[in-house]
Amino acid sequence: MKKTFKLIDLDCANCAAKMEDAIKKLPGVTDATVSFLTQKITIEADDVSAVMPAVVKCIRKVEPDCEVVLK
Repeated sequence: MKKTFKLIDLDCANCAAKMEDAIKKLPGVTDATVSFLTQKITIEADDVSAVMPAVVKCIRKVEPDCEVVLK
């Protein structure tokens, strides 16, 4: 399953690349794309809702002010 979420306050493309690399290494995540230009993250996983807490943790570790809109 693939799902896209909006990001708030993603400050730079370098941070987006670091987030993407970290998220791709999470167990259960098949693929991930973080776009600085569109301020969106696309997660591909068997159970997206199950991996989202770990994804949010990775994002906060790279950029503490960045928020994921989980709607």
